[in-house]
Amino acid sequence: MINTEGNQEIAAAEAGMDAKTARKYRRLGRVPSELPPAVRGRTRPDPFEEVWEEVQGLYESNAGLEVKTVFEYLQRQSPGRFQDGQLRTLQRRVKGWRATEGPAREVFFAQQHPPGRLGASDFTHMEELGVTIQGQSFSHLIYHFVLTYSNWEAGTVCYSESFESLSEGLQNALWALGKVPHRHRTDRLSTAVNNTSDPAEFTDRYKGLMRYYGLESEKTQAGHGNENGDVEQRYHRFKRAVAQELMLRGSADFASVDEYRRFLDAMLSAGNFGCR
Repeated sequence: MINTEGNQEIAAAEAGMDAKTARKYRRLGRVPSELPPAVRGRTRPDPFEEVWEEVQGLYESNAGLEVKTVFEYLQRQSPGRFQDGQLRTLQRRVKGWRATEGPAREVFFAQQHPPGRLGASDFTHMEELGVTIQGQSFSHLIYHFVLTYSNWEAGTVCYSESFESLSEGLQNALWALGKVPHRHRTDRLSTAVNNTSDPAEFTDRYKGLMRYYGLESEKTQAGHGNENGDVEQRYHRFKRAVAQELMLRGSADFASVDEYRRFLDAMLSAGNFGCR
């Protein structure tokens, strides 16, 4: 018996059907297969049928587009054709297409990091922390190096993304570590390369540095910054840690750059204690 509201909901659930839909079919006294298409589904023509191929092309080229952006684009292309109230229709259609036919979503696999295998590095700007030297603003970056297995890290104060800064920072990290990992990963180093008058010279010098320390170099793919995610996540934590230590110190002003460097070295040493 399904005469009660509760029994109707149970029966609908067992049939894999929404309770509201089940009540409609019970009211009509017929099962879905016995009803004409106009009753079972859409009763209005799809307003996006003629432009759907173009919409698909937009998403295949730019998977990150929002539906509202595409809708406003269609409105500009055909003034007066699409009404604001049809946005929801497009959203439903795009959602269904993405679920059944759309481009595959990027999949992130958990990265396994054997000890001693990989060190990663990047530059990060520090202006947001408000560090000053004798009351004067101190514009600088940190060259940040991280071992991806243990999260042991090192940092060197620098003033630009350049080969000189990278070389000094990497060598400082390796000497502090006392060891060399098998591989060294960076992003595309585009800014550092652009800061060099001759890109080929940068490449030759970087390869020479890798050869000297017996490192195999890796670079992330263009547009795939997540591939260097370990160091990127660590430098966000590093900057938060510096901000916290500055609060405990009671001031972000230092008597000299050397004093600031000693402050950072002490903080990093304390953080690395458990990684040894």
